[in-house]
Amino acid sequence: MSKASRPHGEAVIELLREDPAFADEYLTACTEAIDEPGGREALLMALRQVAEAQGMAAVAERAGMQREGLYRALSPKGNPTLKTLLAVLAGAGLRLAVTRNEGASRAA
Repeated sequence: MSKASRPHGEAVIELLREDPAFADEYLTACTEAIDEPGGREALLMALRQVAEAQGMAAVAERAGMQREGLYRALSPKGNPTLKTLLAVLAGAGLRLAVTRNEGASRAA
């Protein structure tokens, strides 16, 4: 398969390998769209692609979990706990950040 006709996921993983800082932008965009239809699944897929770019076994080891557990947590049907999500992010060299939603009204 030529480089021009390869699957989208493979192209994203290659971009993440070539430019690790791209992971920040990619995950931020997925986080911003989390409330959209399919947003949660897209975020898990993006995190999985980041882990695949770094090596699933290496990320799982740094996260203190089994590789198979990492695959399950980041699968389309995955529902990782906050503890697991934070461990995976840390294992990938990332951390969770919170920003104010400027479009939301403030509680009275």
